Amino acid sequence: MKKTLLTMLTLLCLGCMALRAADEAAKAADAGWLDDYAKAKAVAAEKKLPILLNFTGSDWCGWCVKLDKEVFSQKAFLDYAEKNLVLMKIDFPKKIELTEEVKAQNKKLADEFKVRGFPTIYLVGADGQIIGRTGYKPGGAEKYVEHLKDLLKQEQLKKLRPMPTE
Repeated sequence: MKKTLLTMLTLLCLGCMALRAADEAAKAADAGWLDDYAKAKAVAAEKKLPILLNFTGSDWCGWCVKLDKEVFSQKAFLDYAEKNLVLMKIDFPKKIELTEEVKAQNKKLADEFKVRGFPTIYLVGADGQIIGRTGYKPGGAEKYVEHLKDLLKQEQLKKLRPMPTE
């Protein structure tokens, strides 16, 4: 009886430790992602960085979960983003509760950016001007970072081209 009780307590403790570790991992994955557009624009203006807007259904959209697992939670992406992007998650979860303020903001942003499916990723300037649009791309974090760099480079090239004269 004592052995059974001790075994059950041990398993319970191990289960609690596993749940806590999973919770900590989830919090670490969300670290650095803002959910306030005004704050994201202010940070982007201060740091002179573009904003990556991640329109996602984090707890129900299979492609969103795949993008998060393969890209957004990986060291290569996080290292790049830390120095080169302001991250904002615009989430439309089914099981996770958001404040009414965040829900309203997210709906307004989805309408403004004409989001029709998930995941939809926008790169925008601190002024809200669209730099590029993308979504899930296979190949992992390193390839996705290169894809983002290409989108940003295309925007830089547009700014350098002289306007045609008539």
